[in-house]
Amino acid sequence: MTTPYDILIIGSGPGGYVTAIRAAQLGFKTAIVEREHLGGICLNWGCIPTKALLRSAEIMHYAQHPDAYGLKIEGKVTADPAAIVKRSRGVSGQLNAGIGFLMKKNKVDVIWGEATISKVGEVVVAPTKKPAMQPQNPVPKGVLGAGNYTAKHIIVATGARPRVLPGIEPDGKLIWTYFEAMVPPAFPKSLVVMGSGAIGIEFASFYKTMGADVTVVEVLPQIMPVEDAEIAGIARKRFEKLGLKIMTSTKVVKVEKGANDVTCTVEDDKGARQTIKAERLISAVGVVGNIENLGLEKLGVKTDRGCVVIDGFGKTNVPGIYAIGDVAGPPMLAHKAEHEGVICVEAIKGLHPHPMDKSMIPGCTYCHPQVASVGLTEAKAKEAGFTLKVGRFPFIGNGKAIALGEPDGLVKTIFDAKTGKLLGAHMVGAEVTELIQGFVIAMNLETTEEDLMHTVFPHPTLSEMMHESVLDAYGKVIHM
Repeated sequence: MTTPYDILIIGSGPGGYVTAIRAAQLGFKTAIVEREHLGGICLNWGCIPTKALLRSAEIMHYAQHPDAYGLKIEGKVTADPAAIVKRSRGVSGQLNAGIGFLMKKNKVDVIWGEATISKVGEVVVAPTKKPAMQPQNPVPKGVLGAGNYTAKHIIVATGARPRVLPGIEPDGKLIWTYFEAMVPPAFPKSLVVMGSGAIGIEFASFYKTMGADVTVVEVLPQIMPVEDAEIAGIARKRFEKLGLKIMTSTKVVKVEKGANDVTCTVEDDKGARQTIKAERLISAVGVVGNIENLGLEKLGVKTDRGCVVIDGFGKTNVPGIYAIGDVAGPPMLAHKAEHEGVICVEAIKGLHPHPMDKSMIPGCTYCHPQVASVGLTEAKAKEAGFTLKVGRFPFIGNGKAIALGEPDGLVKTIFDAKTGKLLGAHMVGAEVTELIQGFVIAMNLETTEEDLMHTVFPHPTLSEMMHESVLDAYGKVIHM
């Protein structure tokens, strides 16, 4: 039995490793258990490597349209799947090594293996079984291995995995999850993407740019269902203009596998059916929390719909056991996990942090065009009973957007007409995933429309559209 820890975290994804660093900063003796990769899914198989792929697609898109910028490219621009994947994996590898350095720098013990909470205050770590996606990692030099470990506070940060629909189980060859979609040996010529959330749309955008014939199938009436309907509608028009085929209010009811392709039977909301043949199917129908085999059920930890139930500080119903990130429920976003972890350990320290406010968590989708949002959609704000003032400003009215060759998009802001409170902001267009944080800060500071209208935005920038959207909500728009 090792020396007791103050904080022991199970899982080293963005939530887990950030929590470990903050715990160490607060003076806690801290350890983190990881079974496969430091950095978790986000760094190794999610957020980071997909952005590397999408960067390649972005450059490919511009290279395919040099005349729009007064340029000529002699010869045909082609994609090298192996080189694109190698670059993506290299980015992940570099950051993976960086997490190891941060653990060492902050004196966080890394324990390699699979953890089970045997009782409150005790974790049993067994050797890692061979992961499904990669050869088993040996125990890295300088970290601890299997054994029994004790801790005053145990934080579950085990993340989530792709949801699997009965009868459409991924096989790694013809039916992919995001794991296989990130490391294709070759780019398929045709593809069906099942699900139009962030994961599905990002892969649809990537593979379309790389030359595939892509069909997106969404069971709900709107693509990107969590987004504002107006923004999602604009995004859909842009996707379709770029060649994506989109089917909404439609579900995949059957998949037949051939030697080198799949035949998908889809059914719309009126019961009409048709078949789509493609080389590959990507299943992107959401994720589920990794709550199994942790000992939670035996300890009586409350769960709901595959996720651990927590309060605003990460506490479960069992004292001494906490949960953060994807395993603790939606929104399943890396930045939510990080912030949740910091709140959790600061509360344990007695620093009285503010509880997590999910209404102020931004969402970003890195497709082409990008989509970003925070707060209430217009529909949700109306449902909540607010009287609204809604502002809109199109990219075509912004000088920087036109100069960039990116005139398609919209910035939309939603205010409470009675108080001037910013209720939500929604964007579609170039670089909006970088712009959205301005509105996130404004909401956290309880900024009113007056504050935003009297803020000086630099010119020429895309951010000026944020200002104009606010002005438009109150009948003061300048450049439209």
